[in-house]
Amino acid sequence: MIAFEDVSVVYDGADRPALQGVDLRIPEGELALLVGPSGVGKSTLLGAVSGLVPHFTGGTLRGRVTVGGRDTRLHPPRELADLVGTVGQDPLSHFVTDTVEDELAYGMESLGLPADTMRRRVEETLDLLGLADLRDRPIASLSGGQQQRVAIGSVLTPHPRVLVLDEPTSALDPAAAEEVLAVLQRLVHDLGTTVLLAEHRLERVVQYADQVIVLPTPGTPPTTGTPADMMAVSPVYPPVVSLGRLAGWTPLPLSIRDARRAAAPLRERLSGLHPVTPGPATASGVAQGAAVSADPQPAGSRAAGAARVGAGEPQPSTPDATTANTPAHATARAGEPQPNATTRLRALFRRRKTTPPTTAESTPTTAETTALAVRRNRTEVLRNINLTLTEGETIALMGRNGAGKSTLLRTLVGLHEPTAGSVTLNGRITPAETAPRDLLRHAGLVPQDPRDLLYADTVAAECDAADADAGAPEGTCRALVTDLLPDVADGTHPRDLSEGQRLALALAVILTARPRLLLLDEPTRGLDYAAKHRLAKALRTLAAQGHTIVLATHDVELAAELAHRVIILAEGEIVADGPMAEVVVSSPAFAPQVTKILGDGPWLTVPQIRRALEAAA
Repeated sequence: MIAFEDVSVVYDGADRPALQGVDLRIPEGELALLVGPSGVGKSTLLGAVSGLVPHFTGGTLRGRVTVGGRDTRLHPPRELADLVGTVGQDPLSHFVTDTVEDELAYGMESLGLPADTMRRRVEETLDLLGLADLRDRPIASLSGGQQQRVAIGSVLTPHPRVLVLDEPTSALDPAAAEEVLAVLQRLVHDLGTTVLLAEHRLERVVQYADQVIVLPTPGTPPTTGTPADMMAVSPVYPPVVSLGRLAGWTPLPLSIRDARRAAAPLRERLSGLHPVTPGPATASGVAQGAAVSADPQPAGSRAAGAARVGAGEPQPSTPDATTANTPAHATARAGEPQPNATTRLRALFRRRKTTPPTTAESTPTTAETTALAVRRNRTEVLRNINLTLTEGETIALMGRNGAGKSTLLRTLVGLHEPTAGSVTLNGRITPAETAPRDLLRHAGLVPQDPRDLLYADTVAAECDAADADAGAPEGTCRALVTDLLPDVADGTHPRDLSEGQRLALALAVILTARPRLLLLDEPTRGLDYAAKHRLAKALRTLAAQGHTIVLATHDVELAAELAHRVIILAEGEIVADGPMAEVVVSSPAFAPQVTKILGDGPWLTVPQIRRALEAAA
């Protein structure tokens, strides 16, 4: 169905090919998984299948790419629309209409399908992807994960023979990701659809793949094979494979079920052992302090509107969620449960109270909400939120798509005004009533898409603007960028950076103001394991310096590696709030792979296990 014949792609002005010597075949009715570190050319390879490369992106394509017998050099994307459906990394760039139902129908209208066929397929897709309740909603009002499901649905309705998906689950909560992958499985097995997808969260998808295509480095020809064979040599792999390598399991497990069957000897070795806490984090420039801010307005100063916003393989030394500093106030919410979906979710979590603080002054408070409620477009998005965030905490804010996570973060930096209740920073600052430039030093937000924060033409111009906004000495932001992005030149345009590089630049821009409260909304979208390791290292350093860090994330593996405390939202309410080890162990949705494999216990990450075994040797 898909064939590459000695394909190379060189973009204008590039000093090396984005792809070189690509020869591969993907038969009809297979799910092929494309893996590799960031920046090795995965999106370019996907674009060559859909015809976007080179017809839309420019550059020079040598060799031949055929899809269903059509040569993509001779057929631009519009002539492949009936054959290939494509979803890129950014769902917003995909949308043409204003509402969910119209977007699902648009592709079929373009192909001239009959009205009754369009109606039937729209209803089927709404049900398949759990979008029925959103059919009349404006797309702009949806959460990032909901938008991603709509984007996927819009390419499913025309029933293409080939699906090309770039990071299709990056913004989805674990349950929604499973639903989407189950739909893809059904299309592959029942309808013979060919699926080619690139995904960094391999723990979600590798067990479903028929073949894996590994791009190890830029310009290196890919290698292909079965998932088990490729995971043995791939430079990136999920925790279940990492645990298998550590334990010496053969063959390497790809699923939780396979790993549990092989895990009995490892459980024996770990019995009586306890996680070993790594030494304090260190870093260079980042260790000097940093800052945050909130969503930029369409025009004017970066501080306009509230506060400045933006949005591997290496085995990181991770803080032990069992022995790290656990917030003394992290207790389960009290109150009578109501008979709704939130009540059902509450039953998934064991609610344990932690030891109260010994004195009121034991840990300084950076943010506090009291009976907070927020209403948007006549919908109550948050209700009765009571939180205390203290200095040095790293908190994972989790929950299904549309639960209110982004709204809570934006309320903490004054972008939404409370309908009821209150928000205070450092015991005295009310975000919604504070001038943006004053708020920069107290709280800052990196949004889901860092491009929302980056609007200058070069990295150097971004840094100059950040220094001016924060009133920081000249060169402050550039020093932070050098630590996080050592190989990025001043003249580089931010839009030419990879997802991970843009995130690092946005984080450096925010840290220039040195705020006490740092908020990150889905910071690992588009990041490979190595980039997540670098991000985790920087955030651990900031927490050690006393910054309070809140991550709204669906990445349970990052949360297990980094967070001391987990807060889970559902339908705008807090349904769980406690130490990482206690909350996730009792959750079938939010537990990391290691916890699912080894069962109840203190083990959350592979590095924890490695350190414990080394200490016991």
